[in-house]
This record gives sequence, C-alpha cells and structure tokens, in this order.
Amino acid sequence: MIIETLTIVVKEGFADQVVHGFSQEAAVEKSPGFIDLSVLVKRASKGEEEVIVMIRWENEERWKQWELSEAHLEGHRRERERGKPDFVLSSKSSIYEVKAVKLPG
Repeated sequence: MIIETLTIVVKEGFADQVVHGFSQEAAVEKSPGFIDLSVLVKRASKGEEEVIVMIRWENEERWKQWELSEAHLEGHRRERERGKPDFVLSSKSSIYEVKAVKLPG
C-alpha cells in the first residue's frame, strides 16, 4: 500500500475552504487502485492552520498510473492557471510505503 500526503498550511480561518475543496467529488475516486482519501485538520497555531490530505493507494503502480493520468495532469494545469490562493502559506507532497498495519482484534 502507498499513502500520499499533501500538507497544506493556510492562514487561520481558512482550513474549512481546503476541506471543502477536497470533499467534492473528483476523478481520483474513480481511479483504479484508489482506496480512500481522508482530510485532517490541525487547528489554529500562531495564526495558521494545517490541513493534511491522506490518499491511500493499493500499490505504487496504481499511484503512478494516477499521477500520469490525463485527469490528474489536467487538474494541475487548472490549478496553475488559477494560481495559488493568497490564504495558502505553504504546501508539500510526500509518498509513504506502508510497512506494517494493525487491525482490531
């Protein structure tokens, strides 16, 4: 399993806008190998909020297929055209390979 995280730091009071954006239906949900997407919010600290978007994929091959898909690339083209909102202070993406999982019981 692969987990992609997007960490987005925004000005205080704007986390809900990011949550709303990632809560809308999107092409990623229909992508083969997509497991789920979670949005986490670390509440205000020193005038800013942190939003983490966690996307789980069945395996690295499926994640790579999504990364190279026309739907994904088109979404990034639209983002570049719109420009980064002024409330976004920083953002970064990371990829993790899951090495261990514990389940209930």
